[in-house]
Amino acid sequence: MGLLIDSFWRAAAYCIRPYVIALSLLPLLLIALMAWGAGHFWWAAAVSGVQNALQASDWLGLLWSGLRAIGMDDAPAAVAPLLVVIGATPIIVLIAVMAVAMLMTPALVRMVARRRFPVLAQKKGGSFFASLAWSLGSMFAAFVALLLSVPLWLVPPLILVLPPLIWGWLTYRVMAFDALADHASKEERIAIFQRHRMRLLGMGILCGYLGAAPGIVWASGVLFAAAFVFLVPAAIWIYTLVFAFSSLWFTHYALAALEQLRNERGERGEGGDFAAAPAIPASPLQPASLPPTAT
Repeated sequence: MGLLIDSFWRAAAYCIRPYVIALSLLPLLLIALMAWGAGHFWWAAAVSGVQNALQASDWLGLLWSGLRAIGMDDAPAAVAPLLVVIGATPIIVLIAVMAVAMLMTPALVRMVARRRFPVLAQKKGGSFFASLAWSLGSMFAAFVALLLSVPLWLVPPLILVLPPLIWGWLTYRVMAFDALADHASKEERIAIFQRHRMRLLGMGILCGYLGAAPGIVWASGVLFAAAFVFLVPAAIWIYTLVFAFSSLWFTHYALAALEQLRNERGERGEGGDFAAAPAIPASPLQPASLPPTAT
């Protein structure tokens, strides 16, 4: 528990460093450029397609007739952009997670290792491609879980439980692996995952609940649609900061756990083994070595 609390406050302190804040803006810039490109090429077609589908729906025809009776002549045209935004939000979030994992996490791990664990040996147990495959596989599983759990969101308590649990599992899988990729061997990573699994999962779940904070920004009703250009970047930046904190928390915890594991095994220094004892110079009154005795 001491390691958990220590790593938590260290991660919080690192989040206010200018370097971390600057890094948090890079994924936001990338996502903004991608969102602008998608909006430029596909926004009109997406809104038009959704609007046509709404107008052609037989079971919604009664609703449109009732709205026209109270003065809303073109309700599908007003609803279509909001539906496109709601549909695009999960994709934006997934891109934000991947951007943080690919751009921020390696830089944050290097920063923590350089400042706090400068002599911790790097055994390179996880390559870049292994980390990429692990992240993609975990994100795909989380995306499938989100899609399958959407019907359960209609049950009021579950919408407050399922998404944070899924994001927490994703955070635990991605952040813990990336934090140990450079420094731990495969065997050490497996040992740490087994020994600290419940704490790491608890950290991921808590980070998942923290990641639900931008939902307050998105749950602004009509204002959300009107201020889409401003609220979506703000929400994504909050997500980015939450994942930056998550990455720092997992890095501080995982590297400290790795250092503890190696200390228990009697490993020291850059090479991961006991440092060779310095040679004791021979006394001038005593020979450094004796010739072998003939037998």
